[in-house]
Amino acid sequence: MATEGKEVQVEVPELDVLLEQDPYLKLYEKDFRRRYGLYTQLLKSIEGNEGGLEKFSRSYQSFGIHVLANGGICCKEWAPGAEAVFLTGDFNGWNPFSHPYKKMDYGKWELHIPPREDNSVIIPHGSKLKVVITSKSGETLYRISPWAKYVVREDKKAVYDWVHWEPLQPYKRKYATPKKLKSVRIYESHVGIASPEGRIASYKNFTYNVLPKIKDLGYNCIQMMAVMEHAYYASFGYQVTSFFAASSRYGTPDELKELIDVAHSMGIQVLLDVVHSHASKNSEDGLNKFDGTESCFFHDGARGNHDLWDSRLFDYSNWEVLRFLLSNLRWWMEEYGFDGFRFDGVTSMLYHHHGIGCGFTGDYNEYFGLQVDEESLVYLMLANHMLHTLYPDCITVAEDVSGMPALCCPISQGGAGFDYRLAMAVPDKWIQILKELKDEDWNMGNIVHTLINRRYNEKCIAYAESHDQALVGDKTLAFWLMDAEMYTNMSVLSPLTPVIDRGIQLHKMLRLITHGLGGEGYLNFIGNEFGHPEWLDFPRKGNGESYHYARRQFHLIDDQLLRYRFLYAFDRDMNNLEEKFGWLAAPQAYISAKHEGDKIIVFERANLLFIFNFHPYKSFTGYRVAVNTPGKYMIALDTDASEYGGHQRINHSTEFFTEDAPYNNRSHSLLVYIPCRVALVLRNVNYS
Repeated sequence: MATEGKEVQVEVPELDVLLEQDPYLKLYEKDFRRRYGLYTQLLKSIEGNEGGLEKFSRSYQSFGIHVLANGGICCKEWAPGAEAVFLTGDFNGWNPFSHPYKKMDYGKWELHIPPREDNSVIIPHGSKLKVVITSKSGETLYRISPWAKYVVREDKKAVYDWVHWEPLQPYKRKYATPKKLKSVRIYESHVGIASPEGRIASYKNFTYNVLPKIKDLGYNCIQMMAVMEHAYYASFGYQVTSFFAASSRYGTPDELKELIDVAHSMGIQVLLDVVHSHASKNSEDGLNKFDGTESCFFHDGARGNHDLWDSRLFDYSNWEVLRFLLSNLRWWMEEYGFDGFRFDGVTSMLYHHHGIGCGFTGDYNEYFGLQVDEESLVYLMLANHMLHTLYPDCITVAEDVSGMPALCCPISQGGAGFDYRLAMAVPDKWIQILKELKDEDWNMGNIVHTLINRRYNEKCIAYAESHDQALVGDKTLAFWLMDAEMYTNMSVLSPLTPVIDRGIQLHKMLRLITHGLGGEGYLNFIGNEFGHPEWLDFPRKGNGESYHYARRQFHLIDDQLLRYRFLYAFDRDMNNLEEKFGWLAAPQAYISAKHEGDKIIVFERANLLFIFNFHPYKSFTGYRVAVNTPGKYMIALDTDASEYGGHQRINHSTEFFTEDAPYNNRSHSLLVYIPCRVALVLRNVNYS
């Protein structure tokens, strides 16, 4: 199914809408028509040859190992380079050749095993299995099925074992999926580190100890990382070996299903961090060389390798690869009840150069032409079409650093169909500022530009920091702000040092302005809401296989003598205020002030007035700020409140009345007291 380079062009139903929004894209109209043509051609081909995308994407129901109603077993694999295929395991005493598959068309192999004489299943739940491949060169290869639902690795073993997962009483969902979210507030999570203990935490721990915290904090969506099985724990889940298996290091598939179900009972949706951009090079317990060839699931030669990640790259033009990946998305939605996906490594997928050594400048020529991998792009279009057609409330988020135009526009406009993209420039900007500039030299205009610099009608998930900034080798914002003093001066019994005071105040302000101004969704990485005092480093040879930094110290927020609880309380109240007023779902903010000398930023969004004073020492009395809606205003959120570790300089019973005095291009204005390093959110009482 080669598509690369073909000039397939059709009418794109709503392309005019896209070109009207961004006339600069008119030069690339031909590219959009070709991409859409390749997409529609592929969609029609699937409909004609497979009975439609819905059926095609349910191939997990026929591939792999399945127990039939009569107790028999049906097995199916795709191994085009194999000379012969067999099934072995506990059920046949590990005889490698007693159960041969029958060769079918298009590189497929099938095996039917009848039930025992008493109609019992010959391969019971919990049995270990292997696919045996005889290669063209005569090698005998032991492999795990690419469709395996559960794999485990015993202590000190180098590779995973495939375990047949078919419990007699599988977990059944008790709760309905939450309705489509208006505002998306994402808690980026990793099950294994979600405990203060120095070990790999479990699905059960997350369900009963972490979900209540997420609910209390006001997040309505969880992004789960490192769930797809990966052999190397320190890869953060990005070197996937078994795409259909939930990682057994945290527990069983049923325990993950319970986690998602309980989250749904709390009104929380759950996204899977899906890795379709590349795969582990492992062959014994991964996809690599499954049939003995380099090119089964991946491109052959140099195109099939990602040099920076040391991993394999999928051949998105291959029919069976499309079947595998699309079915993988359906599997996680249907079997586990996930509500959508954060697609990892989209930049790598979009370009033949994978973004390696490429500093994207925003020049539109970077997004079109021969450097674009249109086979991969068409796969993403197809995946988004399938997900949003079959699951209207599904959420898809693209991790793209390049800024590809129309990535988050509807496919009918020539876009890729994602709901959101990550605003990846925002955390980089905060770190650059903290690393390079004195507080007096912060540029208000530059900060605002970074926060609002997003494509019209393409939604962004804004974040001050994610897992990338938490990893060892980088620093969290809390560490950039407070560093070593976090270990010595976070007790309320010790004096509030200038470093800790600055850190606590700015930690809140950076989050609030990112939340309020940076996008149409918000994300926080687990633990960063309370300024987690240590970076994240998984056990590896370089640290003596230590789990000391591969954990989250939630107990710190329960200690009333520590200042971490102030940051937790602020994060909670910030999210709850957004839930009430819905600024993430509101139109972009109107910014009325970016005063460089005063270090003041003022904007209006969702009938709220946001006022930030980033000045390190200047407080202002009777400071005039612009507002368009007249009336009485009162404080809705104050970073200087005592419960947030502030200095309580503002009386919360104060009423602010607008004056009929136009200011900064707004029809009204009011006077406020705004202390240094403080942010206020005022609500118009007429709209509360």
